[in-house]
Amino acid sequence: MAAGFDTLLVANRGEIACRVIRSARAMGLRTVAVYSEADAGAPHVELADTAVQIGPAPAAESYLDGEKIIEAAKKTGAGAIHPGYGFLSENAAFAQACADAGITFVGPSPEAIAAMGDKAAAKRMMEAAGVPTVPGYSGEEQDDAVLIEKARETGFPLMVKAAAGGGGKGMRLVEDEGSLASAIEAARREAAGAFGDDTLLLERAVVAPRHVEIQVLADREGHTIHLGERDCSVQRRHQKVIEEAPSPAVDAELRERMGAAGVAAAEAVGYEGAGTVEFLLDAEGNFYFLEMNTRLQVEHPVTELVTGLDLVEWQLRIASGEPLTIGQDDVEIRGHAIEARLYAEDPENDYLPSTGRLELWATPGPELVRVDSGVRTGSEITPFYDPMVAKLACAGADRDEARARLVRALELTDALGPATNRSLLVAVLRSPQFAGGEATTAFLDGFEAGARATPEMVAAVVAWLYRRRRELAGERSPGLEGWSSTGSLAWSTRVAAGDGEYAVSVTEGRDGVVVRLGDKSFTVDPDAPSPVVDGVEIPVRCLAVGSARVLAAFEGLDLELVDLCALPPDAAGAAGEGVLLAPMHGRVISVDAEVGASVSAGQRLVVLEAMKMEHEILADVDGVVEEIAASGSQVGADQVLARIAAA
Repeated sequence: MAAGFDTLLVANRGEIACRVIRSARAMGLRTVAVYSEADAGAPHVELADTAVQIGPAPAAESYLDGEKIIEAAKKTGAGAIHPGYGFLSENAAFAQACADAGITFVGPSPEAIAAMGDKAAAKRMMEAAGVPTVPGYSGEEQDDAVLIEKARETGFPLMVKAAAGGGGKGMRLVEDEGSLASAIEAARREAAGAFGDDTLLLERAVVAPRHVEIQVLADREGHTIHLGERDCSVQRRHQKVIEEAPSPAVDAELRERMGAAGVAAAEAVGYEGAGTVEFLLDAEGNFYFLEMNTRLQVEHPVTELVTGLDLVEWQLRIASGEPLTIGQDDVEIRGHAIEARLYAEDPENDYLPSTGRLELWATPGPELVRVDSGVRTGSEITPFYDPMVAKLACAGADRDEARARLVRALELTDALGPATNRSLLVAVLRSPQFAGGEATTAFLDGFEAGARATPEMVAAVVAWLYRRRRELAGERSPGLEGWSSTGSLAWSTRVAAGDGEYAVSVTEGRDGVVVRLGDKSFTVDPDAPSPVVDGVEIPVRCLAVGSARVLAAFEGLDLELVDLCALPPDAAGAAGEGVLLAPMHGRVISVDAEVGASVSAGQRLVVLEAMKMEHEILADVDGVVEEIAASGSQVGADQVLARIAAA
């Protein structure tokens, strides 16, 4: 590695911090981690050679505080800072502050970041560079009347978008002129709140396109190449869920044209380092510039798997002043790779973020899957940061092999505790539309969240719990009924599992135990390595959490079973009419009533912020507020937010 720096500070957390640290250490660099109070025991902290605490849990007071990060670099002798992605990675002011402090920013120049950070200006620059763009308006005149007139010229449907933002914020799809004014107002308000800039642009909506992006590498001597494309069309709320390389919709001729456009976009801003030029691709093969991400992408592993190149290594080499030693003709795409993002969220509940302790984290070995994660068993999934738990990526000789390997890797992954989207990922990968390479950005709209627990699965978990209690009791009665009058061991209870509640009874039989769920009966051998239900083996990994809760990982879905009769005496009735509980860990950011106030059912009382989302807590009865959480307070899942004395 060329002279320049020997110590690297990674200004990030989670899986990307671990990812960067591993490549840096393999190159012989000393590494420095930074961490918030919430991440004091996180894997990235232990992986680095040294670590510096930079503030409280909220990102604004830690990972987004550039002054603290630069001070940590100076304190530890770090000559370079790698920002990862998110946080300060596309902050031109931070990149400039690094330069002013004599510290190498691992990324492009502040000028390049600023140029591509303003979507309207970037679009004008791309048009000048001959890069195809979506028809629309990106001018400086921002009066509502001007935007409405330009929208008419552009035609409907169209997108109203924040010029300064990304990630779906400040973005509205407008189907017709009747809803245009309200969309402009809402997008302006959201853009101002999220980015401090309410400038908008208009683009004709490309209906059900593919999201295809070009990975570029550029050195300081002006050499720029592309590493092929990634298809990131499977998204929810404009956030990517599954990515792959190469795209099933791109042939060699289209790859060459899109690659050339990506290189032209990078050269137009004097780019250096690793970057991604994103395009929308329509059904006719037309592609349009969307934006440029001036950083490493979350989905970079699929490009690494098909090219054999380490993008982080190249970022560091370029930042240290080394020229590219590979040309465009040296880039070879071999096989296929697909990546899935495992999120702590509930797809069946409008993708509501999920928080709490990760009771069990286990994945298959590297012979099957590449896992980029920053968690382990016992990690806390907090409300302060992005809900992504890990990325799982598989390669194969072709797309079908990569897809089959990733399905199996997800089936064998244990992520027990907070709800995850594991079953959704498996369902997507198995779906005929995805398998056929036909998924567009509209694919997840209305898509079923995945498999649901069957009575046989519930019976398998009940039998496992029965066996565990029998063992703990030393073969004595595990339940309230004890020995029945016939002398056989019996247990009765009531459980909640999946979407339902079941009256349960378990009795000993000749061929195992007989589990009754309501009016259904199953014979289960609970002593087999995997429970055998009515002669059929059901692979499952179970984990008891406390005396009443069992977390079960089946191949394709997770199930939480609660023994309602084993709950603490006050738990079952903890939330009734007038008692409002927090649906997850979070921070109270707004309180709209006070103790003694009269409220009506449906009235908003509290706004809870968790994992970058806001959740309104509404009164469920008419009455008088007896208790309410304080604004700014941190609350845990199921903590009482408000009590109302019913009228």
